[in-house]
Amino acid sequence: METPILYIVIPCYNEQEVLPVTSGMFLAKLRQLEGEGAISEKSRVLFVNDGSKDRTWEVIQGLCEQDEHFQGVCLSRNRGHQNALLAGLMTARRHADVTISIDCDGQDDINAMDEMLREYAAGCDVVYGVRSKRDTDTWFKRTTAQGFYKVMSALGADTVYNHADYRLMSRRALDGLAQFGEVNLFLRGLVPLVGYRSSSVYYERAERLAGESHYPLKKMLAFAFDGITSLSIKPIRIITALGFFISIVSVIGILWVLITHLVGFTVSGWSSMLCAIFFMGGVQLLCLGVIGEYVGKIYNETKRRPRFIIRETTLEGDEGAVDHE
Repeated sequence: METPILYIVIPCYNEQEVLPVTSGMFLAKLRQLEGEGAISEKSRVLFVNDGSKDRTWEVIQGLCEQDEHFQGVCLSRNRGHQNALLAGLMTARRHADVTISIDCDGQDDINAMDEMLREYAAGCDVVYGVRSKRDTDTWFKRTTAQGFYKVMSALGADTVYNHADYRLMSRRALDGLAQFGEVNLFLRGLVPLVGYRSSSVYYERAERLAGESHYPLKKMLAFAFDGITSLSIKPIRIITALGFFISIVSVIGILWVLITHLVGFTVSGWSSMLCAIFFMGGVQLLCLGVIGEYVGKIYNETKRRPRFIIRETTLEGDEGAVDHE
């Protein structure tokens, strides 16, 4: 087996503070792997600027000028983490034999890359980086994250527990991923659908080295809801079952009202009537909201808009690329 060309793909959004710190770590890891003969000298660190509002792209350009191991891609506008990551993967796919995606904040253990590459050499096309524990998270974040994975599993979505977007993918796996045309991206659920042989590498996550997290509670909840509605139709089936159950209860209620009326035992039920109206109104609005979310996703999918547009890049031949081919 020839020495593979590795591209470390790193999406960035407003990361001017952390990039000068973590870029040296990524470069040192790349050189270490090259020195050990695990990867080719053509391997690179590929930063993807997701339409940052600060000087992130200027920092990336400066790094590329300092060392040829650094490469950069700048999207035309902010498209979100998943689209930026896909843009990096599809760009790297044209140049690399294998990619490893990782966040730029330095929280994921870069030494896990050694084990990932060993798994790849053993025949795995996908290797997931999985957190062994969540001691660095707050109680709220740890509880909600674990609850998210359990809910996803209960709804039938195929995801890897405690895995985010730190993973290795071979070119063959990337070719498979390129065949998925979803506009509503949730890569943690799409990658397992690609298939091929996979394995997991476990590591401990550290604190962020610099800057602030760009995933507040609102974004995390939106991301979780997108993941559920992008991968599973079980919420629609739950609504159907709920509607069927309420219909049965309603029929029983009607029969009870008729019986009490016929026997002459009628009592004015203002409170019970209001409770029933509020309950049914709430259930209907909730159901309409969930159905509307699916309709909205169908609306976006039918437009077939590009998931990313590359404005500028330091890689030759990739200027002005639109989505993947």
